[in-house]
Amino acid sequence: MDRIDLVAVNVGRSARLAQGVRSAIAKQRVPAGTWLQLAGVNLEGDTQADRRVHGGPEKAVYAYPSEHLPQWRTELGQALDEAAPFGENLSTAGATEADVVVGERWAWGDAVLEVCQPRWPCHKLILYRGGPAVAERLAETGRSGWYLRIIEEGRVPVDGPIAVIERPDAPSILDCVLARTDLHGGDPTRAERVVAAPALSPQWRRNLQAGLRSLQRSRGA
Repeated sequence: MDRIDLVAVNVGRSARLAQGVRSAIAKQRVPAGTWLQLAGVNLEGDTQADRRVHGGPEKAVYAYPSEHLPQWRTELGQALDEAAPFGENLSTAGATEADVVVGERWAWGDAVLEVCQPRWPCHKLILYRGGPAVAERLAETGRSGWYLRIIEEGRVPVDGPIAVIERPDAPSILDCVLARTDLHGGDPTRAERVVAAPALSPQWRRNLQAGLRSLQRSRGA
């Protein structure tokens, strides 16, 4: 795998999602032929309603494989015909969570991105998709998509493609998701390998480390 194809690039502004809840999860497709600036912690035209839990350096860009959409349509009974059904910035083709690894670097236009963690379902995704089934299935199947941090800023073409310029020997995004499931089942092996990945986001590392400590305490009890 040496490239990622772009099906669409999507951005959104904070708006009312539900009573008392604002979110930028409802995004719009950027017209073909457009170039955007990728800088700071955002793609031009994109924002987050609550930076305490969304966005920031480790969640600057969210990518989601278009390959998953047919299965989601069946499971959720929804058309998923909006621009970004999971709030993704990049609708991709050519790789899924089993293929993409932590620390993988992408060259997109003048910019460079680095894969750093999966997406974990939150209450805003549940509201957007109309029920908890999406969160449960996302966690069970590992169809999470992934976040990327910005390594080098620059202008990026919405038509792509994206070149994979570095791919370390590291856990896949699917490994990261399944490590949490393994911990609940009492197996620390995958989690120990994932937390050792240098490029893993601090938040994801802390969560897995907490799970490992909890498992160790339960075994010592």
